[in-house]
Amino acid sequence: MKSYEAKILGTGMYAPKKILTNKDLESIVETSDEWIYTRTGIRERRICSTEGGEWPTDMAYNATQDALKAAGLQPNDIDFIIFASVTPDVKLPNSACILQVKLGITNNCTCLDISVACSGFVYGVNMANSFIKTGLAKNVLVVGSEMLSREVNWKDRNSCILFGDGCGVAIVGRAEEGSESKILASILNSDGTGGEFFDQPIGGAVAPITPEHILEGSHFMQMKGKEMFKVATRTLAENGRKVLEMAGMTKEDVKWVVPHQANIRIIETTANLLDVSMDKMIVNIDKYGNTSAATVPIAFHEAIADGRIKRGDIVLFDAFGAGLTAGATLLRY
Repeated sequence: MKSYEAKILGTGMYAPKKILTNKDLESIVETSDEWIYTRTGIRERRICSTEGGEWPTDMAYNATQDALKAAGLQPNDIDFIIFASVTPDVKLPNSACILQVKLGITNNCTCLDISVACSGFVYGVNMANSFIKTGLAKNVLVVGSEMLSREVNWKDRNSCILFGDGCGVAIVGRAEEGSESKILASILNSDGTGGEFFDQPIGGAVAPITPEHILEGSHFMQMKGKEMFKVATRTLAENGRKVLEMAGMTKEDVKWVVPHQANIRIIETTANLLDVSMDKMIVNIDKYGNTSAATVPIAFHEAIADGRIKRGDIVLFDAFGAGLTAGATLLRY
């Protein structure tokens, strides 16, 4: 069987119109702009409209328009959609199928949703790489789209300050013969024993939401920040080193690192453990907060759009999320 190389053909993003600043949060919970910024690096975040037009698949539709244009493709050139989200539009049908219809894709497009929290986009890129390498797909649309404002307890000052809404996408496609751009190495891993560090136990088949849960606020996401911090920084650094070793490269070869935007202290600690300058870290957490599966593709797209990331640059994606899940991808853009 012939093997193919995969590369990123185009990217896109969508940020909801409403901006919620730290100052705005001061009127919602007991907190302050200084307290939030010094501990997280966040200044503001985007919040989706609840009137429609900014649901996760709407954001993905808009972001995909930019990616298609950048890649020089039409919707029917997409033969696989991987939609990473923990906040789908609805439970059924899956968001990838909803997006397929919105994009007007009429070919035999495979549609798959994945739920691995903040690692979702990196998982999706690595899955797309595998499908392209084996010839099972040619152009894969990888989406990270989240409406976390629906799942946040706005009375909990320790968690509501962290999260925002948004979407980032990338089209991963078959690289032409002799192309310099390609995915060089990837790694995915999980550790379910740490699932309790960040979970949402109410609302599934085991414990459907009841009026009592709503009154208690127990149906929202809940996180143990200290535990997540320790495991996240260690795992991000380990995966970063592993993909470099797999590709036969060193940290000096890396032009840019695009880490999951969870907390500026996690990003700084990861940079220190990897012995990489913060000048190489793509950071936009101040504008968007933690958008889960959308953080890496949004940061990646913005750095391409403003000219920092250029074709030929070695880029490292590095993510970690609830599950616990983690993944890293090393590529030449």
